[in-house]
Amino acid sequence: MATAAGAVDAKRGLRLIERLAGLTPSGRAGVPVAWALYDFANTIYSYAVVSLAMGLWVVDRLGPADGQFWFGIANAASVGLNALVSPVLGAMSDRGGRRMPYLLFFTGLTIAGTAAIGLLPEGASGFTVLGLILFTVANFSYQAALIYYDATLPVVSKPKTRGRVSGIGVAVGYLGTIVIALLILITDSGATSLTFLMAAVLFALFALPIFLFVREPAGTGYRFKVGDALASWRQLSTTVDDARQVPGLLRFLVARFFYTDPVNTVIVIMSVFATQAIGMTTAATNMLLLGLTVAAVLASFGWGVVVERIGPKRTLMWVLVSWCVGLIIAGAVLEFETFVIAGILLGSGLGGVWTSDRVFMLRLSPPDKIGEFFGLYGLAGKFSAVTGPCSTARSCPCC
Repeated sequence: MATAAGAVDAKRGLRLIERLAGLTPSGRAGVPVAWALYDFANTIYSYAVVSLAMGLWVVDRLGPADGQFWFGIANAASVGLNALVSPVLGAMSDRGGRRMPYLLFFTGLTIAGTAAIGLLPEGASGFTVLGLILFTVANFSYQAALIYYDATLPVVSKPKTRGRVSGIGVAVGYLGTIVIALLILITDSGATSLTFLMAAVLFALFALPIFLFVREPAGTGYRFKVGDALASWRQLSTTVDDARQVPGLLRFLVARFFYTDPVNTVIVIMSVFATQAIGMTTAATNMLLLGLTVAAVLASFGWGVVVERIGPKRTLMWVLVSWCVGLIIAGAVLEFETFVIAGILLGSGLGGVWTSDRVFMLRLSPPDKIGEFFGLYGLAGKFSAVTGPCSTARSCPCC
């Protein structure tokens, strides 16, 4: 009986491997898995550092009003600077036809900055400024790495499987949130040094497979030069002109600025809002965010299938409708029950946004300008990450 059950499990495993292999041009099942594990890794950072620990770390040292304000400023500075240089960063990778060296560099910088915050003395308010500077560097690098990570989607997927691969990446990424949330809960680390160190170690561990298993085309042999970076910056206006030649691209980028504004704002202020406005403890906030993440995981797989059936544009429209409903519910009544209902809708929609809009961007972008146009894509989203959190820094009801 046990042997028969084992044979069935083996067949299921083989079918799963075959399906994963069929998603990628390389025919190797490990490629989409390694790519998705990077989503797992960077979402650990996003949840542990941006959504939970860093805001509370600063609030503990400066108080709710000043803490949330300066955390918002540091976040805005890191994302805003990255937004300014995103087209340049993307154009540089287009010159060589490769993304992985840049992804490796900025990933390493994110890990180093996060670990350094964890090594600062506990409870020492004199190190608050240094902690904010380290966070600014780490978060800038995290945002920069996303440009190259998203641009590798054509390498690890076929045109017809991009929706599924993108959805798998988002879903696996949310599993990273669950893992780090459970670890924070078990260790009761909260906004302590342990949380930052765990985030740094896990980011490094699960980011490693993408650099071991994903192979890009040979490229042009181009090597980075500072002069070329400056030239790329001067050509930003040319990039915008090129984008105008692609039907619908600029409209999409403008729209992305507006719909990612609430997305980025919710990510940044979620933990502080839950503790200060709703009155939840840090442990309860962590448990709630953990539960909402489970909904996001399940929804991301579903959104990936929907993208392939009805297309990324129509899927994105449905996602944004669900977000509107969730935001209205969240803003109507500051109570735990409504917060949970809104969170389920927002968590599901968050997975849908990342699953559908990067596939939509790929459909709009010419193959030889993917990095450059993904820089504009990043610029649109990151400017909204500056305006959203800054607008709430002094007006948030928790402050």
